[in-house]
Amino acid sequence: MKILQTIKKIPGGLMIVPLLLGAIINTISGGKIWGMFDGTFTTYLWKDGAMPILAAFIFCNATSINFKSAGVTIYKGVVITAVKVGLGILVGLLCGKIFGDKGFLGLSTLAIVAAIANSNGGLYAALAGEYGDATDVGAVSILSINDGPFFTMVALGAAGIAKIPVTMLLGCIIPVILGCILGNLDDDIRKFCEPGASMLIPFFAFPLGAGLNIMNLLKAGAPGIILGVASTLITGLGGYLVYKLLRMDHPEVAAGIGTTAGNAAATPAAVAAVDGSLLVVAEAATAQITAAIIVTAILCPLMVSWLHKVEEKKRVKA
Repeated sequence: MKILQTIKKIPGGLMIVPLLLGAIINTISGGKIWGMFDGTFTTYLWKDGAMPILAAFIFCNATSINFKSAGVTIYKGVVITAVKVGLGILVGLLCGKIFGDKGFLGLSTLAIVAAIANSNGGLYAALAGEYGDATDVGAVSILSINDGPFFTMVALGAAGIAKIPVTMLLGCIIPVILGCILGNLDDDIRKFCEPGASMLIPFFAFPLGAGLNIMNLLKAGAPGIILGVASTLITGLGGYLVYKLLRMDHPEVAAGIGTTAGNAAATPAAVAAVDGSLLVVAEAATAQITAAIIVTAILCPLMVSWLHKVEEKKRVKA
């Protein structure tokens, strides 16, 4: 059976398929299945292991950032990361400023920033591999920095919405810094960690999904769907237009940032754990972000594919 090859044919399949599988199992069992194996390797791997494995994934990705020979890759990574994070923070804080605690259509600043500023690196890499070149794929090493609560915490803390300790922010970025340093000091370390940049994806994707309940889509309702559509359109088209302005090859690839990272669903809980005042909006935000994850996973590949056809027609005419 060609299970792995089939999954890889799906854009971002290594991330999306395990995540949805974990969510389906968790939803059907009502979360009770994990209690049967509490305190065993089963729960450590398939239920509680997301954050440690994700940390290892981010470290391995960081070792692949070669500052000596990957100038274009780093440049592209910085550009798309700045667009994704910048637009997510701008839209979230603007909505919070205008609509206050009630949020825009029931979407809190926490939900907006966490969903729009965090991209699915696995899905971007899959799309970049299909429609771009090696420098586009390599840019995921930089883009992966926005996975998780780091930039959400920075934005909410800077706006005075949340009180985030500096040590918490440092703790989120240290694996990236150390990975970069070690990967550039020793090529053998980079080569050793290279498989982890792809191999670990399904291992943190499944437990992320195992923490989700698909029924939350019903709880999220229209706001969650709107959040997903907004994430794809605002940041996806934003990335595409910036690449066009910079005259990059394959500008359609930049639209691949129009997703919401699977681990973004854990961001409200992570932020609320640091600042308890956000507990009142964390549950709704988690449901809305979960909806956005699923919506963007469907819409973003479709948009990138459409933009690729548009660009191909222009190239033929030229």
